[in-house]
Amino acid sequence: MKPFPIVLLAASAVALAGLGMLARTPAAGVDKTSYHYDSRRSGWNDREAALTPGAVAGGTFGLLWQSPPLDPAGDKPARLFASPLYLSGLDLGDGRTLSLAYVVTSAGYAYAINTARAAGLAPGAIVWRKQLSLGPCDKGMMGNLATPVIDRARGRIYVTSCSGTWDWTLHALDLRSGAELPGWPLAINKAMIEGEGLNRNGAKRFTAGNYYFQRGALTLSADGSRVYLAFGPDQQGWLVSVDTHRARVASAFSSTARIEEEQGGMWGSSGPALDAQGRVYIATGASVMNTLAKGGIPGVYPQSPHSWGQSVLQLRDDPARGLHLEASYSPYNYCQTAASDIDIAGSGVVVIDPPRGLTATPRLLALGPGKQGNAYLLDRDHLPGNAVQRHGCSRDPATDRSLLAPEKQPELGGRGPVNVFGPFSDSIGMINSAKSRSTMASYRDGRGVTHLFMAGSTKTGPDFSTNVPPGLVRLKLVTSPGKPAFLRKDGAETIHVFQNPGSPVVSSHHGQGAIVWLMDTNAARSVDLFQPGAPHPILYAFDAKTLKLLWNSGSALFPSGKYNEPAVVDGMVLVGTDRLQAFGRGGKLPPRPKAAAPAAPALPRGQQLFQDRCAGCHGGGEGGAPPVRTLAGFGKARIVGALTQGKMKDMAEGMSRDDIDQVASFLAGKK
Repeated sequence: MKPFPIVLLAASAVALAGLGMLARTPAAGVDKTSYHYDSRRSGWNDREAALTPGAVAGGTFGLLWQSPPLDPAGDKPARLFASPLYLSGLDLGDGRTLSLAYVVTSAGYAYAINTARAAGLAPGAIVWRKQLSLGPCDKGMMGNLATPVIDRARGRIYVTSCSGTWDWTLHALDLRSGAELPGWPLAINKAMIEGEGLNRNGAKRFTAGNYYFQRGALTLSADGSRVYLAFGPDQQGWLVSVDTHRARVASAFSSTARIEEEQGGMWGSSGPALDAQGRVYIATGASVMNTLAKGGIPGVYPQSPHSWGQSVLQLRDDPARGLHLEASYSPYNYCQTAASDIDIAGSGVVVIDPPRGLTATPRLLALGPGKQGNAYLLDRDHLPGNAVQRHGCSRDPATDRSLLAPEKQPELGGRGPVNVFGPFSDSIGMINSAKSRSTMASYRDGRGVTHLFMAGSTKTGPDFSTNVPPGLVRLKLVTSPGKPAFLRKDGAETIHVFQNPGSPVVSSHHGQGAIVWLMDTNAARSVDLFQPGAPHPILYAFDAKTLKLLWNSGSALFPSGKYNEPAVVDGMVLVGTDRLQAFGRGGKLPPRPKAAAPAAPALPRGQQLFQDRCAGCHGGGEGGAPPVRTLAGFGKARIVGALTQGKMKDMAEGMSRDDIDQVASFLAGKK
């Protein structure tokens, strides 16, 4: 495939030439080939020498360049839900060596974008693009959701895409040209998954017509022979193993074994994690449909064998046996939280290996903060759950089988998991009331002490819909020779409020000068991010030691998706919005983007409430939710009934009767 024409595509970079940054060349050797930097999901780049706290806070840190706006899908603008990846110094085989960023968008495209002036190309120029979805799912809002994974040794990037019929496809693209490799793409659908012997957990089917989201980042095995991808959100979860040598599904594992059970979606943005021992880890969630239907604890199926909602699973992928479950962990209160859709799956698992000799548990696994706001630490060589059935329900935090601190947890009144973002609740924590949907970052300082950084929101108000500080918390991994490790709160940033932050990442240089970076969507989970005048996210940089703010992007970022993270590489911070934007030393912040400059007129109360609470699902019919046109046909009385005593009652928690009437009037008027 020929490189995309440069003249127009480099326009944004050329417009920034006055910043004096187009001649910069990157430092050598830092790649970001996977979400959160590696298959362990550490979230840590320890080879960043240029971006010290002093350099970032010194007044010269800002926008270096940006690509042109990326292709829309019809009237839907591009959004990046997936996080940028990066390769330093890639030989393209045509005499050019470029450092490239790789991005995929909701509009169904994949791109390679130049990041430093070389071979006559300005940074921000699009080197190649590939249209993957001719009819992206959900009217162009879900063409690509998951962060791809790069196999540099084999010269390929694996990317998923979704067609208009909710069929998913796995692509293998040439890193240099974007061309589809021979034998690819591979359909991931009902016919493929239900091949004889592929599902290794009972009779559950990959049901045609269900709205499966492939949001979880892709993960590559150490030898490159397997790509792992996960599906959610509510009907059930699926972990799929793909043989990359033969371009076929090797095996699959469903979160439930029985057709009638619906739970265990594997929908978190971080996807599966791998450890050095070759084991695969994935967190599963609850079912919002069970919550809306008032199914309660019976709808969680605690007595059902091989039903793995609201759990952390440890699997092996044997060449002969395929994926098989070895061990599990379920929080003590999984029954109550799953019944209220306060699932743990929004946060991914992180593999942690402290130096030998520091603790009796040298192979660890961490999870959190999740919707409930809790952090869990596990001995991954001895996960407490079996491979047959979850333990019985409990309401006593001290009975949790994770590695608990010896002291009482103030929010729990006794021993239990660390509650990072409060207040603690087993019954409130869905939609805008959720504390977090991000994955922690693990960082080891120059003294060998491991710290975990978590992003989310502390809550207040009767329905926990109001966000307050802290939204960034640091935990310390406490170790002692011969004793199990545990977690303890070690610091909190108490000034800034985050609405729905993505996962934090940490940059440092040999453990020194660490910075925590995170991007907040600057809008509640339920806000429609595709609407005209969509909110502009904010990128933050905090000193990892003091948690003081070093810098933020102000109004420099364009509208983006949710749950994505920046890539800190080679002296740059790459951010995906509706384009790729790069920040670094010597840059400047531009004026607020013109599209957002005019102040939008205040919306009527009912319309504003709908946008804030309902549009995320009903604005485009996400996941089968009725769109506005259908809701309008229900009439005001039926809408009020659904919000006060029907399926949507939980979604309306905290709304007054007048609020509900105004939402119903707004919808009824759209008929």
